[in-house]
Amino acid sequence: MPQLTWQKSSFSTGGEGNCIELAAATPSRIHLRESDQPDAIAMATPQVLAEFLHALKADSPMR
Repeated sequence: MPQLTWQKSSFSTGGEGNCIELAAATPSRIHLRESDQPDAIAMATPQVLAEFLHALKADSPMR
């Protein structure tokens, strides 16, 4: 796997773990991981990730 450049979520705080990190491997593939489990990596297309985030926001009490 090529070296990935991970970017932490802007909602992540401090150094206590529990941070979601993203890395774009290619324009059509995004890798996701939780900072306290860096070897467990999920992958999605940008479209699927956007739809997932949209669904989470629509169901959020913080709308």
